[in-house]
Amino acid sequence: MPLQISGHCHYHPMRPGIGVCVECRQVVCAECTTQFEGINRCAACLSKLGRRSDVQRTSAQMGAANLLTLVLVFGLLFGGIAWAATALVP
Repeated sequence: MPLQISGHCHYHPMRPGIGVCVECRQVVCAECTTQFEGINRCAACLSKLGRRSDVQRTSAQMGAANLLTLVLVFGLLFGGIAWAATALVP
């Protein structure tokens, strides 16, 4: 996307711009900018960043859940085998 040269907000053309979003490089007004991790982002880019974080967090949670399920399945399997082996011995 080309950098907007105007000194007015990309989303609110009647308002003066106070900064530039570091993601999309659009001029934004005070209402449209949010400082996150020490840098300015517009609402649209901040929303995209939030969705990426949610996806990464969900993937990590799924990995942990899969590992726990695997441990439980093997525990039950080998526990059942050990119990059956001791129950069959007179």
